[in-house]
Amino acid sequence: MEKTNLFSLPETLPNEELFEPLIPDRGVLIERIISTGQSTPPGHWYDQERDEWAVLLQGHATVSFATGDVLELEAGEAVLIRAHERHRVDKTSVHPPCIWLAVHGRLTE
Repeated sequence: MEKTNLFSLPETLPNEELFEPLIPDRGVLIERIISTGQSTPPGHWYDQERDEWAVLLQGHATVSFATGDVLELEAGEAVLIRAHERHRVDKTSVHPPCIWLAVHGRLTE
């Protein structure tokens, strides 16, 4: 049995967002995401096949939805994004880096 620490960061933070699956995806994907100032490219919207529940463990971020809604997230706050709910990440903090815990799956009816 091996333990992990969700707050441990790589010695050198990558220029791109880092997506780390924490368990094998067998219908539900649980991953850690590390963001260091990245945002969704202009004009791009995520339109995912599965629901996503994401909690921001560290940092602060802004998530926008195609409906016009905008969420400012601080550490400890979570959001449930339903499948095909178009959204984008407008901003993520650099200091401290954002650490997300995301769960993807059929989470709603």
